[in-house]
Amino acid sequence: MLLAIDISNTNIKFGLYNSEALKHHWTVSTVRQRTADEYAMLLGTLMNHSGHAFGDVHAVIFSCVVPPLTPVFQELVQRYFHQEAIIVDHTLDLGLHLLVDNPWEVGSDRIVTAIAAHELYGGPAIVISFSTAATFDVISAQGDFLGGAIAPGLMISAEALSNAAARLFRVELTPPRSALGKNTTENMQSGIIYGHVGLVQGLIHRLRAEIPQVSDQNEVKIIAHGGLANFMAPLIPEIQYVNQFLPLEGLRIAYERLRNGYRQRER
Repeated sequence: MLLAIDISNTNIKFGLYNSEALKHHWTVSTVRQRTADEYAMLLGTLMNHSGHAFGDVHAVIFSCVVPPLTPVFQELVQRYFHQEAIIVDHTLDLGLHLLVDNPWEVGSDRIVTAIAAHELYGGPAIVISFSTAATFDVISAQGDFLGGAIAPGLMISAEALSNAAARLFRVELTPPRSALGKNTTENMQSGIIYGHVGLVQGLIHRLRAEIPQVSDQNEVKIIAHGGLANFMAPLIPEIQYVNQFLPLEGLRIAYERLRNGYRQRER
């Protein structure tokens, strides 16, 4: 079986694949201070609960946007799975051309979701991650990564507002009854939530217009994932697909491409 691991700033997602089928998946909180042993015990318990052991895994691939955790998970795979992990970065030849100024700056999470989006839905496409940050990744019809945008996430915006303004407080992140708030709570909910909706819709509009060789902007697929995707998608009619397993699917596809002969590029 293949173990795919998506390490982000907020959560770490594990996916256990049998060929193309995602058999089990688990999510734990990202804690930078945890050791390889601690993560191994967490993962081992989750796998055991599902009837599996470390020995059932023949390969491990992961993407990581938390640099201190890369060596932690390398050690985990070496000590408990007795193999070397495949670590996704810009040097791997995965059939994805990074058409940006500095390819080494592109996060591995954006690489795997771009691969998955084009493989599963086709291009051109815009992939939106509703997580700690709101990231927008633009993929051409040919499957090239063209660039994108990064904005503060919904939770960051809400926390910044309550922390910076002395008379404002934290509010429940639920859509108010209307954009026209009638009290402080509704005013804040409207500004935070519908303000984020406007940000997303504005960037979708601008990014769609800048994708080369697109005659009809409606042909651009809009795909969402991340912890707040299910919350935001109903508020943004432009979003056509929500796939919470997009990073794990991208890792699976990346592994298959490497196994079938893609080579690591020279650094």
